[in-house]
Amino acid sequence: MKLIVTIPAYNEEANIAEVIAEVPRFIVGIDSVEVLVVDDGSTDGTVEVAKAAGADYVVSHGRNQGLAAAFRTALREALHRGADIIVNTDADNHYDQSRIPDLIQPLLRNEAEIVVGNRVLTGLRMRAVNKYGNRIANFIMQRLLRMPDVDVSSGFRAYTKEAAFKLNVLFNHTYTHETLVHALDQGMRVVSVPLPARHVDRPSRLIQSVPSHVWRAGKVILSSFILYRPLQVWGVLGMLFALLGSIPFVRFLYFVAQGEGDGHIQSLVAGSALLFLGAQMLIAGMLASAIGWNRRLIEDLLYRQKVEESRRDAVNRAMATNGTDKRSTVGDVAGREAHVA
Repeated sequence: MKLIVTIPAYNEEANIAEVIAEVPRFIVGIDSVEVLVVDDGSTDGTVEVAKAAGADYVVSHGRNQGLAAAFRTALREALHRGADIIVNTDADNHYDQSRIPDLIQPLLRNEAEIVVGNRVLTGLRMRAVNKYGNRIANFIMQRLLRMPDVDVSSGFRAYTKEAAFKLNVLFNHTYTHETLVHALDQGMRVVSVPLPARHVDRPSRLIQSVPSHVWRAGKVILSSFILYRPLQVWGVLGMLFALLGSIPFVRFLYFVAQGEGDGHIQSLVAGSALLFLGAQMLIAGMLASAIGWNRRLIEDLLYRQKVEESRRDAVNRAMATNGTDKRSTVGDVAGREAHVA
């Protein structure tokens, strides 16, 4: 069984070597452990430092495309190289890579398809706005997804090969929230393992400003729910508008009962408009849900295509000569984009 640790990195020459060195290369139940660094268009020495530190593969974007794009590339390239389990961690050394054996235990015991490393925010030294922002995101997502005790913003995660085949990252800002919604939509089992994280002094590469991050992450969360749970979103909104629309009708009936119905026709107009909007939202939810069935069929076709590509890659690896160095050169990623030596 092969484990590949993926590390999306952007201008991380100061930390990447320590992250790579901390990855355990011998884990009970795992035959081989490899490290794949996805350089997201770094302009410093990240690539050179990663190679010197012992990264087995370094794949590079020609320009900075963002965390979500780097994660998409990481999944694809890890599967291309025959990963049975994929562990994703950050290049800023926020997580404790020595705890990877603990992180993957639920996968080895076949208890889950995805494991999330819970950072235990209570004891973590972090900017107050970031800490409480994470807690708010956890509260909202846990209640909406009914997933207690999952750190929804944590990037320290382990995936089975099957889970990686099924996941499709569509949004560009961050993948953490979207992939959880998608995983539950696919019926995957997601569990959490408490793994305390480290404080990071340098500014976040993802969070340029708190208001901007809240806005962009909020859009991702809302869009994910609209995409993967449309009937739930539009149904709730439709029922809310229908409830609001019933209030003017009740008001009108009250005045009629008092013999004062004249002059309150505006209540019927307002109520009718709100009820009409509520009905339209319910219809939109049902139509979006029907479209979602078509999306699931397309995702199933993509899954089968990825599995077939993985089988072809396995055959090619078996036929390849053993004398070549498995470390990749840096290439520009586009389509099946990595240039590999």
